[in-house]
Parts: sequence; C-alpha cells; structure tokens
Amino acid sequence: MQDKIDQIRTLPVAAQALFIGGAWRQPVEGATMDVVSPIDGNRLTTIASGTALDVDLAVRAARAAFEKGTWSRAAPAERKKVLLRIAELIEKNALELAVLGVRDNGTEISMALKAEPGSAAGTFRYYAEAVDKVYGEIAPTPQNVLGLVHREPVGVVAAIVPWNFPMMIGAWKIAPALAAGNSVVVKPAEVASLTLLRLAELCAEAGLPEGVLNVVTGSGSVAGEAIGLHGDIDVLAFTGSGPVGRRLLEYSARSNLKRVYLELGGKSPNIVFADAPDLGQVAKVSAYGIFRNSGQVCVAGSRLLVERSIHAEVAEKVAAIAAGMKVGDPLQVTTEAGAISSEAQLRKNLGYAERALGEGASLRTGGQRILQETGGFYMQPTVFDVDPGMTLAREEVFGPILSIIPFDTEDEALRIANATEYGLASAVWTSNLSRAHRMVRGVKAGVVHVNTYGGADNTVPLGGVKQSGNGHDKSLHALEKYVDLKTAWIQL
Repeated sequence: MQDKIDQIRTLPVAAQALFIGGAWRQPVEGATMDVVSPIDGNRLTTIASGTALDVDLAVRAARAAFEKGTWSRAAPAERKKVLLRIAELIEKNALELAVLGVRDNGTEISMALKAEPGSAAGTFRYYAEAVDKVYGEIAPTPQNVLGLVHREPVGVVAAIVPWNFPMMIGAWKIAPALAAGNSVVVKPAEVASLTLLRLAELCAEAGLPEGVLNVVTGSGSVAGEAIGLHGDIDVLAFTGSGPVGRRLLEYSARSNLKRVYLELGGKSPNIVFADAPDLGQVAKVSAYGIFRNSGQVCVAGSRLLVERSIHAEVAEKVAAIAAGMKVGDPLQVTTEAGAISSEAQLRKNLGYAERALGEGASLRTGGQRILQETGGFYMQPTVFDVDPGMTLAREEVFGPILSIIPFDTEDEALRIANATEYGLASAVWTSNLSRAHRMVRGVKAGVVHVNTYGGADNTVPLGGVKQSGNGHDKSLHALEKYVDLKTAWIQL
C-alpha cells in the first residue's frame, strides 16, 4: 500500500472551482484561496473563494432541482439505487480520496482511510438502506376520521462542515438529507475542501440529478455568513465552534428562521475507576482517544479523570505511550499522529500548553513543536497533570493535549466531569455494573462509553447537550432533522 500512496501523493491537484447545478463554475467575483498542505507548509493548489453571489446561485440551483422533483419526488427505490452507487464509488476511489484528504488536512493515513472514505461509504450505504424503511403514521382517531402523518423533505438543506474529518462529517449530513429527498448546499472548511469537491463529482457520476448537491468553497466569514443569512435555505446543519454556532442562530433569526442544528465540540471526560478491568488497555485506548488525528476530534477524550489510588500508574502508562508515538509524515502508514491542520491551529495548541505551565500545571511529556525543518505543522503528544479549575481542564483545545485529574469518590468524579459548558462524549472504566449504570445516568453528555473509548457506528446517534449543541447526526434519528411532518385530517 505504501508504494501506491507514494505514487498518488505526487500527483498535481488542479485548481478547484465551485460545483453548482451539476457543473463546475468559476466564482462570480473570480477570487481564489491558496490551499496549504500541513504536511510541509507548501501550496498544494487553489480553491474558489465563493461569496454571497455564489451561495445564492447554489441555493437557486438546489431549489430548482427540488421543485423539479426528479429527486425529491423520486420513488424511494430510485433514491436508494443512487445512494448505493455513491457508496460504491467512494469505496472504489478510497485510496485516492484518503490521500487527497491527508494532503489537505494532515490526518494520518491509517486514520484517514477508515474515518474518511471508509466511514463516508458506510454512511451513504446505511441511509440508502433506510430510504424505504421509514413509514408515515396513522393516528388513533375516532372512527369517522382518518388522521395521517406524512414525512416530507424540507426542501433545501445547507451543511457547513469542519476541517478535521470533512468526508465523514459531511456524509453524516449529506446522506440523510439526500435520503429524505432534499437538495443540499455544502460549504466545506476553507482549509479542507478538496475531498468534498471530489465527492460532488462522484455523486454526479452515480446519477444524482443536477442541482441536488452543490458545493461552495470559501471563508466562513463570507460564504458561511451568506448561507446563514440566506432566506431560501430551510435547514442548516453545522459542525464547528461554539462562537460560530451562536452566530448561525443569530443569522437564522435575522433571516427566515431556518432550523439550525449544531454540533459544537466538547471537553470530554474519560473516567477511570480503580476497578477498571485492565489498566494497560485503559492507557492504550485513552491515548488513542485523545491523540488520534493529533487531538483534532470533537469527541476526543481530552480529560482523563483517574481514581487517586491508581492515578500514578495510569498517568505513567499514558505518558509513556504518548512519548513513544511516531509523529510525522501522515502519508506514511506507520505514522501514529499526523500534522496539525494549519499553522494557526498549531499556534493555538502551543499557546494552551504555555498557558497551562503558567497556571502551574505539571508537564509529563511533550508540549513542543517538532519537525519544523519539514515546513509542516507538527506537535508532540502532550500530557499534563492539572487541577479541575485550570483553563486546560475547562476549554476545548482541539489538539494533542491531555489533562489528567485525580479524584477520590464517584460523586467527585461526576462533579469534575460535569463542570464544563460542554456535554458531547465521555467514558467510564469500571468492573462494577451498577456503578457503570449510575455513571451513564449521571454524566451530562450525549455519548457515554463504558470500558472503551470512541466506539460507535451508524446505528446510534451522535450529539451533545449543554453547549455542545442540539440535534443528532447518524442513526435513523438524524433523518428527522431533514423532514417536515404534515398532518392530513380526513373526515370520513
């Protein structure tokens, strides 16, 4: 496989236009943005810098396609066939897509293959199979009335997708929206747009009608704002930061009150009790739970809460794993942690490490930029001992930095775990089944893993509570975001 990767990585990447109405279009104002590869800091290609004018063209194309009905009124079996074909084409081009994504955002190739094309294909296949298995309802009405509940596509769905896993998270939004019969406008993150542009091409090849999927690249402050304020978008699904999520809610209020679904990250607690079944496995999985994709994962287990009697042992094991991880060229299959997505994100991560030291946190390993001679953006996996009130224990870093915090009792563990504004993911390690159930109920998070970290598939929802957002991606529940309920009350 390494030989094939090495061949693909040298291929030039053409300048990218916008994909609107089934065709490649140059942006109205002609502006472009450089794509800088985090692997070496070199310019990889350019993408179009879309504006409100381009967003409007994409929304108009999406609305026209929806009203035409070729997709929105297609038989479920027809939509299923196209979605399955999309999944097949993603799998057929998986290595190309994975390498392209790694060159764009720096994820290690071993992770990218599984989490990007691998996951995206599975998501399209899941919702393809769900298309003809979602039913309407008959209400329990009096005998002289027939009450029907129909599920209808909302119309035009916009998806704003982050840079850490653009294909995976993009598919979580695009696939169910398409399965429900909607048209979609996607805005990828400006630092990781290439795989979603290629996905649009594959969707067209699979037979998705013109205008049903459109991709507009550009900055969040311009193209993203235009999407938020557009009056003909019915639903907006977003994954990203809290401040941007709040802004999108404001834009909805200022425009057409479009429904806005938000997944806004987290500060996820990974809680280890003294009766955890295997501390070596705990350390290994916990390290993977924070350092995969260099910590740029919304559900990353960035706070490791350890019962005091085993705190020293677990902390030493995790720090040793972190110190021994192979960080470097993400297109080498043996690399365990790749590049930070951008120089700005690297500076932010290093800033958090410096602030932690200034607040009195104890550094066990890491904390420095490395491989600077490559021109790329790399940081050592970093482990700190911190107090619960420190900045590093409360704020989302989105980088390879782990905070370890001791606790003495179950109640204290819950207090520390819940003492953040976030509530996305979490984990509990224990051999006590009753305690596991108590903790599942007590931790304020959308996901609680027990004796593992990061496991999930398309059958279960992913979403958060508190300031981690609203609504859910994945599972049949995600379809509800992209349909309207219509009641028919028929007098007999």
